[in-house]
Amino acid sequence: MARRRAGTVRKLPSGRWQARYWNPAGDRINAPDTFATKGDAQRWLAATETDVGRGDWHDPRLGDVPYAQWAQRWLTIKEPHLADSTIDLYRYLLRRHVAPRFGTTAVGRITAVDVQAWLADLHASSLSPNTVAKAYRLLKGSLDGAVEAGLIARTPCTLKGAGTERHDEMRIATPEQITDLATAAGPHWEALILTAAYSGLRWGELAGLRRCDIDLDAATITVARKLSEVNGTLTFGPPKTAAGKRTVGIPSFVARALQAHVDLYADPGPEGLVFPSPDGGPMRRSNFRRRVWVPATTEAGVAGLRFHDLRHTAATLAAASGTSVKALMARIGHASTSAALRYQHVIDGQDAEIVDYLERFGQEPDEPPVPSRAHDDPPVTAPIGHVVGTTPEPDDEVWAP
Repeated sequence: MARRRAGTVRKLPSGRWQARYWNPAGDRINAPDTFATKGDAQRWLAATETDVGRGDWHDPRLGDVPYAQWAQRWLTIKEPHLADSTIDLYRYLLRRHVAPRFGTTAVGRITAVDVQAWLADLHASSLSPNTVAKAYRLLKGSLDGAVEAGLIARTPCTLKGAGTERHDEMRIATPEQITDLATAAGPHWEALILTAAYSGLRWGELAGLRRCDIDLDAATITVARKLSEVNGTLTFGPPKTAAGKRTVGIPSFVARALQAHVDLYADPGPEGLVFPSPDGGPMRRSNFRRRVWVPATTEAGVAGLRFHDLRHTAATLAAASGTSVKALMARIGHASTSAALRYQHVIDGQDAEIVDYLERFGQEPDEPPVPSRAHDDPPVTAPIGHVVGTTPEPDDEVWAP
C-alpha cells in the first residue's frame, strides 16, 4: 500500500515560512498565509493533514471570491423570498455600511477580528444602534450563505447579540383614549383609527383595503393585500406571510363607523380604496403621521403614541377576552400556515367571541356589559393603558434604513 505523500514546509527569501500540502484530489496547494517560524508552519500543516484524513478538509481557494461579488450573488438568490422593502434595505446597508469595509476582501480572508473592528467603528460613528445591528445581520446572513455554498468552512460573525435591535416600549391605549383619538383626528379618519384599534390590522393592510374586502353586513374584514412604500414608490402586494391572509371580525360600532366612512370618503366601485388619501390615491404614512396622527395624539393627551401601538392595543383587548393563544395569533396574523389550517375550525368560533367581548367598548354607559366566555386554554392578558416592554413582531416590518 502506497504511503500518502506528506506536506512540506520551506523558508522563503523574505525569511517567512510557507507550508504546502496535497488535497484529496492530489493537487499541491499552498497555505493561504505564510508563517513567522518553521514550527508555526509545521503545526498548521499537521492540523491540515488531520482535516484531510478525517474528510473535514475545506479548499481555501473557494473563498477567494471578493465579498462584494459574493454578496450580490447571495442577494440575488434571496430576493424572490423577500419583500421589496427588505430588498431595498439590504441594498442600502450593503452599499453604505458593509461593502466599503469588506467589498474587495476575499470572503475567505474576513476574520472574526476584522468583523469586531468593523462593528466597533460603526458603533463609534453617528449610526443608531439598531442600524448597526441591521448591518451586522446582513453581513452575518451573507457569510452564513457562504458557508452553505461551501466557500468558507465557518463564519467569522460569532458575536452573540450583535444583531439584536432594541425597540421602544409599546404603549397600549385604553378604549377611552381610542375614542378621544378618533374624535381628535376628525371625521375623515375616525373609522381608520377605530378599525386599527379593534381589528389589529397593520398600517399597510389598512391602506390596501378595498370595498370588496369588507363585509359590513357580516361585520368582517378580509386581509388580501397590503400597501408598501419603497423609495417613495407605492405598490400593492399580498401579505408578507400566509398567516397574514385572514378574515377578522369587528364589533358592530366599528362596522357602523366604517359604513359611514365608506359612504362619504371611500373610492367608488368594488376595487375602490376604503381609506384613500384626501388628495386622491393611496395614503402615504409619512403624510398621515405629520398631518393627522401627531396633532391628534397631542390633542387627545397621548403624545408619543405610535400608530402601530393601536395594533398592540387590539391584541391586548382581544387577549383580555380570555381567548386561546391560537385564536389570538390567527386574528393578529401571527400563526404559521400549518397552525392556521390545523385550528381553523376552532379559530372561527373564538374570533366571534372576541368580537362579542369588544362590543362592550362601544356601548353607552347605561348598557350592561356583554359577558365573555372562558376557554380551556389559559388567557393571554396585559394591563390596558400601561406601557410594556416589547420586541419586534416576527412578521412586522422592522427593517428600515
